[in-house]
Amino acid sequence: MAMTYITGGIRSGKSEYAERLANEKTNVLYVGFGVITDDEMQERIEAHQKRRPNHWGLLSNPTELPIIGSTNETNKAILVDCLSTWLANRCMSIPEEELKSKDHQETILLELQNWLEQIKQLTEHVIIVSSEVGLGGVALYRLGRFYQDVLGKMNQLTAEAADEAFAVMSGLPLRLK
Repeated sequence: MAMTYITGGIRSGKSEYAERLANEKTNVLYVGFGVITDDEMQERIEAHQKRRPNHWGLLSNPTELPIIGSTNETNKAILVDCLSTWLANRCMSIPEEELKSKDHQETILLELQNWLEQIKQLTEHVIIVSSEVGLGGVALYRLGRFYQDVLGKMNQLTAEAADEAFAVMSGLPLRLK
C-alpha cells in the first residue's frame, strides 16, 4: 500500500495534481463528497467530473468515509477528494450549541483514525486530498472555529499516516515528506 496526502488552499490545484497522480494507474476509484446545494456548487462538481476519465469508478456518500475493500489489483488507485468537504458535510448536522463540546470533535477524529488504519491495509495506491486551514486567520464564528480546529487535526493525522505528502500552491506541488 502507498498513501499519498495532498493539501493546499482552495483553488490551489491540489485536486488536479491528485488526478494526475491517479491517472498514472489503469484502474481508478474516485471517492467524492460534494453535494449540490446551489448552481455554483453544481458547476464545481461538474468541472471535477469533466476532468476525470469516464472509465474511473465513482463512490459518493457525503457524510460517510467509505469502507473500501482491497481488490488486489496491481495497477489501481483510490482518489479521495476531499476530506475537507467530508468534514463540512458532517459539520452541517451538528447543532450550534453542541460545537463547544469536545464529543463531536473526538468522534470525528476517531472515525478518521479508524478509517486511516483501514486504508493502511489496502494494496491499492490511495491518494487523499484535503484543504489546508493553517494559513488563514481564526474564524469569527463558532462553526468556523470548530471546522478549522478539527480539519487542522485531521490533516495532521492524515499527513502523519501517509507515506508521502505534498502541499500544492499556485498549481505547483511541493514535497513535504
